[in-house]
Amino acid sequence: MFSARQQAFQRYRDAGDTGSAARMATWLAADHLDFHGALAVASGWLDRARRLLEPLEPGPDHGWLAFHSGFIADIRGDSGQAEADAMLAAELGRKFGVPDLEMLGLALQGTTLVSRAKVQHGMRCLDEASAMALSNEAAIPISAAWTCCFLVTSCTKVLDFERAFEWCDRIGHFAERYGSRYMLGFCRAEYAEVHLWRGEWEQAEKSLQESIAAYEASRPAMTQGPLVLLAELRRRQGRRDEAHGLLARAGASASSQLCRANLALDGGDVGLAIDLAERVARNASSERPLERVPILDVLVRTRISGGMLEAAGTALDELRCVAKLVGTTAMGARAMLAEGTLAAACGEHESAKSRLEDAVDAFERCRAPYEAARARIELASSLSALERKTDARREARHAYDFLSKVGASVGKQQARALAYADASHEFRSYGISRRETEVLRLVADGLTNRQISDRLFISEHTVHRHVTSILRKLDVPTRAAAAAYAARIGVAGGRNP
Repeated sequence: MFSARQQAFQRYRDAGDTGSAARMATWLAADHLDFHGALAVASGWLDRARRLLEPLEPGPDHGWLAFHSGFIADIRGDSGQAEADAMLAAELGRKFGVPDLEMLGLALQGTTLVSRAKVQHGMRCLDEASAMALSNEAAIPISAAWTCCFLVTSCTKVLDFERAFEWCDRIGHFAERYGSRYMLGFCRAEYAEVHLWRGEWEQAEKSLQESIAAYEASRPAMTQGPLVLLAELRRRQGRRDEAHGLLARAGASASSQLCRANLALDGGDVGLAIDLAERVARNASSERPLERVPILDVLVRTRISGGMLEAAGTALDELRCVAKLVGTTAMGARAMLAEGTLAAACGEHESAKSRLEDAVDAFERCRAPYEAARARIELASSLSALERKTDARREARHAYDFLSKVGASVGKQQARALAYADASHEFRSYGISRRETEVLRLVADGLTNRQISDRLFISEHTVHRHVTSILRKLDVPTRAAAAAYAARIGVAGGRNP
């Protein structure tokens, strides 16, 4: 492909057809960016196209140059230039009857507006562009694909995952029709993000692995996104070494640095977590507030962990403003969780309680069980501080049950400690002795009577007697039922109430 395009470029130049040569230069720029992630090379080819087109009257080739130039400006964070180029592309597309240009210009304008938190205007542009794409107005299939990509990416930026999922279905049909590995890779990555949000981690993992494979076969430079998402999943699962390995493959980016910050925070290295989050924040454009949301989320948590409560409040104020501009339930829930966490850190547990309850409810409405579990853990901590132990245990058990179900590690230990803080009282109410507690804990951990006797240095007959007594006191028929009860109240796993 590269060879064919370069030959075409040269032959058009030799024939004096500078407009067509410029068109080839523009598409060479797009290909270098798509296949190799070579931003400087792409920029060089666009400058070549611009020089060739300067003496010519405006036409569709100028529109294609505007679109690709705007796309690179958007990557570089120059939103003003990106929007101006996008509007020019759409205008030239309409003027010269090129639907591909019109829809791509509208889509790029829309995603640029969304990044700047002008969500309603941006989404209107994206809706119009996507309607054109799905009505088969495009002459070049990749134009329709790119248009849908802009829309879905914008949906996930504002945490509108329901809408993103609906559009992913349509993109998936398109990708299958054309057999596009690039589009299949994109679809699966976006599906995975929706699955991750919904707590469907097995599906998310499968989609991410398929996305990485599809990109490696067609667009190696684009594997970064799904690699970082898979690293985030591994982080939540407590598979830290795998997460670090995936991030090393993904390379440097804001999202990979934020994942590293979360890993450092999980491991107790608060200083490193703060340094990484602050570094990303310094390099994030204030003109694109939506892209700062995940940064602000990490900043609030790392600063709270480091005792920097005033600085955490500054990040929270910015997060509140963006959430208000965006207006989605999920974005509001994220801000409420941060508010409640900071209020609790300041000792204002009554205020924290109301904000965290609202966050839990909002996340539940958005079908975001992992985020809801995070909020429940914080809520349980504040309820416990307010001496509302029963309510605290209820919220923490909800979180613990979900985290256990999906195989999460991060947050699970804290949820368990809060859920079963008074498990000893409940357990002793059955009249079970300390030695019987030790035996039951080992039963719940899957040990046989012989293994338990070896572990506790008592006879196998004594173990059998203890097990029989435990079944009778708990009024359960089997050791499996006793083990299940022990796990539920927090006795299993080496914890001795």
